[in-house]
Amino acid sequence: MCSGDQNSVILATAGYDHTIKLWQAHTGNCYRTIQYTDSQINALEITPDKKLITAAGYQHIRMFDLTTSNNNPLVTYDGIQKNITALGFNDDGSWMYTVGEDGFARIWDVRSKLQKPQKMFEINVPINCASLHPNTSILFIGDQSGTMHTWDLRMNENDQIVPEPECSIQSIHVCPNGKYVAAVSNRGALYIWELLGDHMSQLKPYYKKIIHDKYALKCLYSSDCQYLATSSADSSIKIWNTRDMSLLKTLRSDSTQRWVWDVSFSSDSEYIISASSDNMARLWEIESGTVKQKYAGHQKPIVCLAFRDPLMNR
Repeated sequence: MCSGDQNSVILATAGYDHTIKLWQAHTGNCYRTIQYTDSQINALEITPDKKLITAAGYQHIRMFDLTTSNNNPLVTYDGIQKNITALGFNDDGSWMYTVGEDGFARIWDVRSKLQKPQKMFEINVPINCASLHPNTSILFIGDQSGTMHTWDLRMNENDQIVPEPECSIQSIHVCPNGKYVAAVSNRGALYIWELLGDHMSQLKPYYKKIIHDKYALKCLYSSDCQYLATSSADSSIKIWNTRDMSLLKTLRSDSTQRWVWDVSFSSDSEYIISASSDNMARLWEIESGTVKQKYAGHQKPIVCLAFRDPLMNR
C-alpha cells in the first residue's frame, strides 16, 4: 500500500455509533471524529477530489469537509423517507447517485444550490445497493426482491434481470474495466455477468456459485480487476482470482470478527481493509492473509468504510 500522510491516504469508518472516524492508515491512530447525531450511518464515500466525505443515514445525506477541522456538515440532502443504503459519484464529482429503502434511485447535481434530485427512478421495492459503470451512463441497482436493474441515465430507460427468485441482492460492483458486473445475495451466492452492447448495458450470464455459508454482504473488484473480494456474515473475506474464479485466499481473523460489512482494496491490490460487527476495521495483507493493522475506537458495529490512497481516483 502506498505510503503517505493523512491528507493523501484517507481512511474513514462509520456505523451504528453515530460517528465517522478518520484514521492514519499505517499507525491505526484515529485523528478525527465527526458526530452524526441523526442516525446510524449506512454508507460512506469520499469525493474524487478528496475534499469532502459524504455520509448516508436515515432520511439524510450529509457532506463534511476533509480539508478543515470543521465538523459541521457543509451540505445536507434530505426529503428522503427511509434509509439511504448506497451512494457514489461520477468521475469528476459533479453529480452523485443514491439509493434507498424507499425504492428510489436518485441523481443529485452537487454543484446546484437547490439540493433536490435531478433525476429519479422508482422501483417500489427497497433498494440495497448500486454501482455506476465507468462510462457513467449506466447505473446498476440491486433490490430486496432479488432483481438487478439497469438504469440508462442518458436515455432514461431501464431493464431488469432476476438471477434467482425470492432472494435479496445485497451488493453490486462493476469491474473498473467496464466488462463485468458482480452481485452477491443473502443466500451467499455470487453472480457475474459479462457486459455487452454499445452502452455496456446488455447482461450475459458468466458465473454463478454459492460462495458463503451465510449472508453475503459485499462484493468488490480491485482497481486492476485482478481480484474480486466478497464478504459475509460467516466472518470471512474471500479473495477470488478473476482470470479463472479460483479462490486465492480466505481472510478470517477470529471468531469475534462476526459480520464483515464492507471492504476496500488499496490501489496496488496488495492490501484490503474490512469493516466488521465487532466494532473494528482491519488492514489485511492479501498475500500472507495476515492482519497488519487494527482500527479500534467505535462503540458499535462498523458497517461502512471509505478509503483513498494517492493512486486511487475512485
